[in-house]
Amino acid sequence: MGGYSNVKEWVAAISLTIGAAAVGYLAYRSLYSRDKCRKSLVNLDIQKDTPKVVHAFDVEDLGDKAVYCRCWRSKQFPMCDGSHTKHNEETGDNVGPLIIKKREV
Repeated sequence: MGGYSNVKEWVAAISLTIGAAAVGYLAYRSLYSRDKCRKSLVNLDIQKDTPKVVHAFDVEDLGDKAVYCRCWRSKQFPMCDGSHTKHNEETGDNVGPLIIKKREV
């Protein structure tokens, strides 16, 4: 009967260890995901002193074609300067510009 209680104690200890490991893993994953989001900001340095970066343009002022940045790396933001090419090479991303042009008649 002494051997049976040893097995019960081992099973209880192993169950407790597995449960603690699962809780620890879930807590780590939750914290790691939150930290990862903070490090993967899209806007690294454009108008960081404002709560939200917003640009508005009148369609009449666009001319025949306007090319806007979507990678947030352009030195001429919000206009595209081709910085997405380097960004894509470095990150494996596939972002490109937003192109707005007049319909050809």
